[in-house]
Amino acid sequence: MRGIGKHFGAVKALTDVDFWVNEGEVVALIGDNGAGKSTLVKVLAGVHPPDSGTIEFDGEPVHIGSPADAQDLGIATVFQDLALCDNLDVVANLWLGRELVTDGSLDEVDMEQRTWTLLREIAAKIPSVRTPVAALSGGQRQTVAIARSLIGEPRVVILDEPTAALGVAQTAEVLNLIERLRERGHGVVLISHNMADVLAVADRIVVLRLGRNNGEFTAADVTSETLIAAITGALDLTRRAPPPSRPPAGEGEIIPLSARRRPGAAP
Repeated sequence: MRGIGKHFGAVKALTDVDFWVNEGEVVALIGDNGAGKSTLVKVLAGVHPPDSGTIEFDGEPVHIGSPADAQDLGIATVFQDLALCDNLDVVANLWLGRELVTDGSLDEVDMEQRTWTLLREIAAKIPSVRTPVAALSGGQRQTVAIARSLIGEPRVVILDEPTAALGVAQTAEVLNLIERLRERGHGVVLISHNMADVLAVADRIVVLRLGRNNGEFTAADVTSETLIAAITGALDLTRRAPPPSRPPAGEGEIIPLSARRRPGAAP
């Protein structure tokens, strides 16, 4: 995303914002309330068309005019409200709207088998795929929402505040799941206000302030104090130049987990 601008009437939500994500990389997008984080990912997800700027995918210019366009490119989004059906079980939620049909009837066996296969691949802790979503914990519900986004093998997964309102154990489950997504080769965009979560799993961290870029950091080399300063404006960084179509050597490398973890970070 290069030079992205978006306004709603007289309100400028985004001004000349640059953002990109590589395969097998977790990029955290952070900023204060009203910084433009949700607007930026909604542009990427096809919810809002940009007023200015360009979007490239695999180095080719693309137009994302609707969520269907984003899905066709391989961009999946898990919004904060999850949009799950509490009265349906895990299988029904994963395949809702994309049900497998054989001879005019739902192929329940095939959907259940594929659900188990997917959950095992991402090391999800779900007791039974026939359990109603209403009976699951917050972390398990987040897992179901993320697993549903993986139906269709997307290349980019956007997670909006996936650990909000979760306990310590449930947060650890979600962070482990994010690492599994990286290992599977997905590009992950993580929106979060929790600095410990960001430093635990992110490879790069992009800061937005008042709808503009205000810094980009390697997670292994930055402290939460520096990030907070960039978020609040105490650290005002000059906007970096638009990235090349292929990041410089080393910029897209995955930083080992041991090097990224910091004292006090979530496991």
